[in-house]
Amino acid sequence: QVQLVESGGGLVQPGGSLRLSCAASGITFSSYHMSWYRQAPGKERELVAGITSVSSSTNYVESVKGRFTISRDNAKNTVYLQMNSLKPEDTAVYYCKGRRDSPRREYWGQGTQVTVSS
Repeated sequence: QVQLVESGGGLVQPGGSLRLSCAASGITFSSYHMSWYRQAPGKERELVAGITSVSSSTNYVESVKGRFTISRDNAKNTVYLQMNSLKPEDTAVYYCKGRRDSPRREYWGQGTQVTVSS
């Protein structure tokens, strides 16, 4: 059974930091490209950051560049999202996604709430 379990969300003041974790089980984690998405109320889900399976190349949505860092630890089957200088507009449910290309597989976590407010 495949599981992606996010943790680390919560309430933080503007300018603060959080680190999200996504622990995977039931998959060969090192073979999966991992991503973080977020969905704010009334908005579509958007890709925040991604990291590839082999080279660990990363990409970010423009609005988080320089503030967020995605990383992975294949020994722990875990992907992280370090979020610094948080803004109220970062408030959303954050989801972890794992994807492999051949054969095509895609899995999502259940999400973790991040609220940035004073």
